[in-house]
Amino acid sequence: MAARTRLMRRATARNVREAVRWMSSSEISDSDMRCRPSVSHKGSSSSSSDPGLRSVQWVFLGCPGVGKGTYASRLSRLVSVPHIATGDLVRDELASSGPLSKQLAEIVNQGHLVSDEIIINLLSKRLEDGVNKGESGFILDGFPRTTRQAEILGGVTEIDLVVNLRLREDILLTKCLGRRICSQCGGNFNVASIDIKGENGRPDIIMAPILPPEHCMSKLITRADDTREVVKERLRVYHEMSEPVEEFYRKRGKLLEFELPGGISESWPKLLQALKLDNLSEEQSAAA
Repeated sequence: MAARTRLMRRATARNVREAVRWMSSSEISDSDMRCRPSVSHKGSSSSSSDPGLRSVQWVFLGCPGVGKGTYASRLSRLVSVPHIATGDLVRDELASSGPLSKQLAEIVNQGHLVSDEIIINLLSKRLEDGVNKGESGFILDGFPRTTRQAEILGGVTEIDLVVNLRLREDILLTKCLGRRICSQCGGNFNVASIDIKGENGRPDIIMAPILPPEHCMSKLITRADDTREVVKERLRVYHEMSEPVEEFYRKRGKLLEFELPGGISESWPKLLQALKLDNLSEEQSAAA
């Protein structure tokens, strides 16, 4: 059984490498998109005690500031799969001496968008490394952002579910403007305190600030691009780009729309219900 598992993992890794070479080609036809075989992580070992939770392959979408990273990270711990954020992959590559680090530095310094090819190559390498380590699934955070990326991703691996987190735009704006980073430890916090009375039958929305420990308080800084004008433009661009992606997965029956009812304490149990994970023990959920 162990030998068979090793063979399956090697075959899966080989498929990922082939997909990387294929999607890096300059010409990709619609028929190629439809016919490309998927990579499956099913059957690998995991620390999860429930085999039904070992191979979730999910994507989390949502506007900047909605909390994709927070909820994706919690869920990844709960179901014992890695949380993969493409932003982290880019930052890790920038900090390394890898083959793409110099090219990425030039792109970021010039304020340009990182190309689909680079993002997919970084993601594919991360998925291949995970297969080789015996990982059995993943939760992607903030990717894909375009229908082309969604199509290419479908050629690399199978996506089971896409969770689209939603929140009122005025609240998103307040949250984004409240973001703070500790200049020493790099921790992310939010000083915004949101208490909005519900109207027209809608519930109140209360979100407590996520404050840093006392030793970080004097070292908090604001991201240079977290200004009202920049955040509003970022939200506009996101909606323009994301709607086709949402429709892409909606047509395939894989999109779960989830309106955040409040802060983490209110939203977390409802999200678990929506994902049909509320049968997990309270201890497991609290640990996440």
